[in-house]
Amino acid sequence: MIIKRTASFKKQYQKLPVKYQAQFDTKLRAFVANPADVQLHNHPLRGNLAGYWSINVSGDLRALYRKEGEEIIIFALIGTHSQLYGK
Repeated sequence: MIIKRTASFKKQYQKLPVKYQAQFDTKLRAFVANPADVQLHNHPLRGNLAGYWSINVSGDLRALYRKEGEEIIIFALIGTHSQLYGK
């Protein structure tokens, strides 16, 4: 599995408190080991974000990614539920 990050994701990640960066790093390791791990709550999105998948980083923090073929995962956005979904 190849993990990539968009420029937007990198900017959003850098703005996160170190605590949340560490939580994402931990969840990313779990994702690489097993994308279906129940702690990730990994699921496809619908509507305007169709084609993206979401994983749970912490209580309200989500990371959105898309798949490029079978081996490439591109993390596109990271933020709170309201930041990402506008709710």
